[in-house]
Amino acid sequence: MGRPDPWNGMGRRVHLHEVGPRDGLQIEPAFVPTEDKIALVDALSAAGFSKIEVTAFVSMKAIPALRDAEQVLRAVARRPGVVFAALVPDAAGAQRAVEAGADELNLVMSASESYNRANLRRRRDQSFQSLCEAAAIAQAANVRVNVSLSCVFGCPMEGDVADADVMHWCGRLIDKLGAGGITLCDTTGMAFPTQVARLTRAFGERWPATELTLHFHDTRGMGLADVLAALDAGANRFDASLGGLGGCPFAPGATGNVCSEDLVHALEWMGFDTRVDLARVLACAGHLPALVGHDVPSRPLKAGRRLDLRRQAAGLADV
Repeated sequence: MGRPDPWNGMGRRVHLHEVGPRDGLQIEPAFVPTEDKIALVDALSAAGFSKIEVTAFVSMKAIPALRDAEQVLRAVARRPGVVFAALVPDAAGAQRAVEAGADELNLVMSASESYNRANLRRRRDQSFQSLCEAAAIAQAANVRVNVSLSCVFGCPMEGDVADADVMHWCGRLIDKLGAGGITLCDTTGMAFPTQVARLTRAFGERWPATELTLHFHDTRGMGLADVLAALDAGANRFDASLGGLGGCPFAPGATGNVCSEDLVHALEWMGFDTRVDLARVLACAGHLPALVGHDVPSRPLKAGRRLDLRRQAAGLADV
């Protein structure tokens, strides 16, 4: 029997994690009102995403856009089967997130020493110790822990990051910290498909029981190609951001995450089972420009879905 066609999903289940309410809104200069954030999360959970990263419990001075983290997380409507996650950088954030009712804590550090110092103001070994403290708080409260490892596919300050370094930190996070899941992050859009496939397979072979998520940015136009490469290598969980919002303050020109509706639209036509309602997602994306005060790079929102047909204009000859 031949190998299955990697471009035909054949009903294979793919879990999509919506990170727009955190990753997308955190760098927006305009503060989105709390009630609008809550309504957005509720609409996204109704659309069928497996997981929603609702907010981040970080310094309100550093990220004022998410200063209402407790209010938002406490108020969103909980829906069976949807994981409501929060990003936390340390034990203080973990305690706040647990008390606000997070289903999962998404801890974060970088595979790159330079990026870790720039983003978190500490060395990697210091971040690891801080994350161990945060994980202990989560585990004592029976809250699941995922760790997002930034700059896995390249660092804007150091260039390539060695696969061995990535595997080393994944091993410490899984075996010593006790992470139930790992997200390999293409923080500034440096990933390319063959690299993605290589690291995805290596992770799956070493930790087959650990939940793996891939987090791509579309900075250089390879986001969807990277998703397809990861799918072919066995991955089935992906972060995405509504409207393609997001970016990185340490990488000039970096764009947002892979756009949620772009990804849902593509996977749906390829036969993958995302269980996400594209019409609902497009409706959510349609509200974004009014919320954030600018256009968003959503392609299905602008061009329509593949079979959204239009009447031929009068007087045009067929070619």
